[in-house]
Amino acid sequence: MSNQHWLERSRAAVWHPCTQMKRHETLPIIPVREAKGIWLTDFEGNRYIDAVSSWWVNLFGHGEPRIKAALASQLDTLEHAILAGFTHAPVVELSERLSELTGLGHAFYASDGASATEIAMKMSFHYWSNLGKPAKNRFISLENSYHGETAGALSVTDVPLFSATYEPLLRQNLRVPTPDNRNAAPGETAEDVALRAAASLENVLAKHADSIAAIVLEPLVQGAAGMAMYSPRYLAEVRRLADRYQVHLIADEIAVGFGRTGTLFACEQAGIKADFLCLSKGITGGFLPLSCVLTTDDIYAAFYDDDVARGFLHSHSYTGNALACRAALTVLDIFRDDEVIARNAERAAEFSRYLAPLQDRPGIRHFRHTGMIWAFDIEHPQAGFGLAFFQKMLGYGCLVRPIGNTVYFMPPYCIEAAQMEQLAEASWKSLDALERHAGSLSGQGIALP
Repeated sequence: MSNQHWLERSRAAVWHPCTQMKRHETLPIIPVREAKGIWLTDFEGNRYIDAVSSWWVNLFGHGEPRIKAALASQLDTLEHAILAGFTHAPVVELSERLSELTGLGHAFYASDGASATEIAMKMSFHYWSNLGKPAKNRFISLENSYHGETAGALSVTDVPLFSATYEPLLRQNLRVPTPDNRNAAPGETAEDVALRAAASLENVLAKHADSIAAIVLEPLVQGAAGMAMYSPRYLAEVRRLADRYQVHLIADEIAVGFGRTGTLFACEQAGIKADFLCLSKGITGGFLPLSCVLTTDDIYAAFYDDDVARGFLHSHSYTGNALACRAALTVLDIFRDDEVIARNAERAAEFSRYLAPLQDRPGIRHFRHTGMIWAFDIEHPQAGFGLAFFQKMLGYGCLVRPIGNTVYFMPPYCIEAAQMEQLAEASWKSLDALERHAGSLSGQGIALP
């Protein structure tokens, strides 16, 4: 069957996420027939480099054979069982290994990143309530932050496109300046920006700590903010301030965990441990939905009581799903056996060389790189730049989804030199084409649509 066949059926039956469906009257949906490695293939044989890891979830390439084999084996014994009052080997083993890697204690499971944020926020508030401090029920997050789209997570998300409509449903929390490197004044370093942002945070804590349960942040890279990158010094300062003012630190590593920033977890680069660590996306290598919140033994102990109401009664039907946990265990095996972090450092250096010409291209600002994430901003984009660039890149066999005027790459770790070169060349050609189009429309040279 053709792409058109599946496109029409999808439009008639599926409500696609993060989408104004009316756009698909003219913008084609790409039906994916199969995926292997870094490639997505449609029903007419067209192939696309998955340069965004299918929304940042795929680590080692589609159809990774070791994860597939582990899932097939797990299917022979247990696909799922209720985790309330029962347990099973994959969830126990995964919890133990994550604890060893993070230095945190018990693990609580859900199915998506927003749920992980929600769980961490509820745990933090409930902890303080169990300690007789129910007034500590507000949260601090960074400007331009994104933590998910359930009600609690959306209340600490600062992306109006997602949150403004639902404002009447959301608890009012506090925002503090982002340490985004792009905010550096002339002569300032990334560390200077971090210290300036930390000083603003301390001002807020000094006034409101008695009502604050936790600060929630994305360590090192704020994804939906346009891959805003910042110094590890900020994390160290936040940890110091959280301890001083007795608030929790919730590290949302949903997007940046599992090697994306160059270490297994981003917090490692600041030498800190969060009170709550939220994980999802890459945790199963892109195979199955799973999220996890790890926390300290001290926090866990505050819920351990004869009184049922002092326990954490949050639940999800598929909590600790055996198949998803087995996939996650295999992901950890691959990191260990393949020395993924070290190999990614080599891949990152190589891809940076291919992308280097873009750094000096007129109209591009803030070319930046952290681990296996690259981004740059278009200085004077015209309306519709992101969609136009997306479509041009598809024409060159590349899936890239700009965030506003930010173009970014977050490819699976199996990317090879040929695909790096294709992405770099396609980006250059797409920008060329858009500049020519803009010039013919407006006569303003490199202004982009």
